[in-house]
Amino acid sequence: MAKRVESPSSINTFKQCTRKYYYQYIARLPTISNVHQVRGNIAHSTLEKFYDIDISNITLEDYSLRFHLAIQQLFLYYWNQSKPELQKLGLNKDQEMFYFEETMLMLMNWINHFITKITEEIKVRNISVQEAFLLLTPLREEQYQSDNYSVRGFIDAIHHIENEVHIIDYKTNSKFEIKEEIKLQLAIYSLLYFERHGKMPSKVGIFFLRHKLKLMNVDQELLELAKKEIALIHAHTSQTEDIKDYPRCVGPLCKWSTGQCDFYDTCRPHDH
Repeated sequence: MAKRVESPSSINTFKQCTRKYYYQYIARLPTISNVHQVRGNIAHSTLEKFYDIDISNITLEDYSLRFHLAIQQLFLYYWNQSKPELQKLGLNKDQEMFYFEETMLMLMNWINHFITKITEEIKVRNISVQEAFLLLTPLREEQYQSDNYSVRGFIDAIHHIENEVHIIDYKTNSKFEIKEEIKLQLAIYSLLYFERHGKMPSKVGIFFLRHKLKLMNVDQELLELAKKEIALIHAHTSQTEDIKDYPRCVGPLCKWSTGQCDFYDTCRPHDH
């Protein structure tokens, strides 16, 4: 049986619950969209396209205002583009307004950090707004795929800072914490980068949009973590696609106060 091309998401799903992995990636049952996914996509699109704005007429006197306006306009555009998806979620007006305002605040938090960095670069290097903007512009939404490891991922931002490479992912999580599943995602990104470029990124991290950037150093141990988890999932999934070999993991992630697993009604974990 051929190896399936995995991703950080699929590997973390496998680690969380092999039955959920079976339903999503082998049986390919439909998943259910939710407001956190939709607004996460809106925020990611806004941040990706922000670096494409026209900066030719921005001045030292108005760059803060112009950047704030630009991020707001992009957010409104992508929010309106996602209206059909939002309407399918059945949110009432108050709920939709809550998520709209909360996401806007996250992006305002991000742009304030960005403007601080721009200001630092202008002062330290004695350069123009345009030069500072270009200096801080990362590679965005880069796809990395390894035939050797049969894994792929999309990296939100790759920053080249002096002689260092920093890989950054954006998250709307409420907790300012690099949990194990996030660490594994960053480890896989580091391994993919290392395989393609022949050198490890210096740092990887998460820009928690409610908070700030949190970075960690990349070392051989992090790459070995990625290799180990990739090997484990391939060892299992390349041998069997029988549902019996993908047992349920019954726990808090099956059903909670405000929702349930996408496959709860199919799996019926609490009936067994």
